[in-house]
Amino acid sequence: MNDWKNRTKLVHGGIRRSQYNEVSEAIFLTQGFVYENAEQAEARFIESGPDEFIYARYGNPTVSMFEQRIALLEGAEDAFATASGMAAVNGALMSLVQAGDHVVSAKALFGSCLHILENILMKLGVEVTFVDGPNLDEWRAAVRDNTKVCFFESMSNPTLEVIDIAGVSEIAHSVGAMVVVDNVFSTPVFSKAIEQGADVVVYSATKHIDGQGRALGGVVIGKKDYIRGPLETYMKHTGGSLSPFNAWVMLKGLETIDLRVRAQAESALKIAEKVNGHAALLRTLYPGLKTHAQNALVQTQLGGHGGTVFSLDIKGGKGAAFKFLNALQIPVISNNLGDAKSIATHPATTTHQRLSDEQKQDLGITEGLIRFSVGLEDAEDLLADVLSALEASQS
Repeated sequence: MNDWKNRTKLVHGGIRRSQYNEVSEAIFLTQGFVYENAEQAEARFIESGPDEFIYARYGNPTVSMFEQRIALLEGAEDAFATASGMAAVNGALMSLVQAGDHVVSAKALFGSCLHILENILMKLGVEVTFVDGPNLDEWRAAVRDNTKVCFFESMSNPTLEVIDIAGVSEIAHSVGAMVVVDNVFSTPVFSKAIEQGADVVVYSATKHIDGQGRALGGVVIGKKDYIRGPLETYMKHTGGSLSPFNAWVMLKGLETIDLRVRAQAESALKIAEKVNGHAALLRTLYPGLKTHAQNALVQTQLGGHGGTVFSLDIKGGKGAAFKFLNALQIPVISNNLGDAKSIATHPATTTHQRLSDEQKQDLGITEGLIRFSVGLEDAEDLLADVLSALEASQS
């Protein structure tokens, strides 16, 4: 399987069939498993084989198929599926640090990720230093001997800064730190984070992996000794495991993710290029644009693909941004992304509303900023709708 191309891996990777030899992956909706005798039960609790399961919180055949498929796609040894993307972030960080340790993190993060770092890890005695993610000099200055983790979003939410995975990894590894990358915006289609130096990759499978707004899920990907060691120990005792039904949804999503994400990114680039410089806009943020500050890095790290999301900073602040949102006919107003339906979000009042005004200003999250996740609708229809809404925003 390792020699297959990605689209083949995404359809066939990790499949395990029951005695009925079903075509579509089976959903094993069971919380527990039966042992033939007491001796077998005892042996399984000592050490379980790849097709031996104990309890759904520890593992399940359907969940295992999803884990194997995403690990195969990432070029990683193993993966552990979680109940949500935030369960993945929390598990990855909590399983790697303890009181007295030091974490260096990019400051441009999703609000819930900041909450884990500022309000959970710090309260448990972990010191956290925040840096400007794209600035490698700040990473070099921040790491020290007791730095255990360097954490960042490879493409930040919602201002779409791109961070040099290979560069940060080299700095982190020089002091023995692990690199944990939240890779949602880069997507498993375009990113090769493990190959570029990341030790651990996390995804909210709720986003592009499902891609159709159906189910919550997450996954942590890395080396087998970490995944089946400290991470699995933490996750199975704290209960953040993925349900078998949601794992099946994610398996079905993986079959088409390559086709969906490439189409979405193509439309995102087309729309961003057309609206860039529009009179109603202060900024157009899209990593695929040649004017983007990290576009050169996008060429090497993401193969030139800018992702499925762009952000628009609309003149006139919150009032104009709300006019824009309310004028849209095709996209829905929601707070998810990576969906088949285009989604528009006002981060300052929703996903990042808990940040202080000072933090928002520092991160570039203005009152006029709109995050636009491009779906699978016709790009010309979306473009016409966006242009019309931009005109309405200034009326």
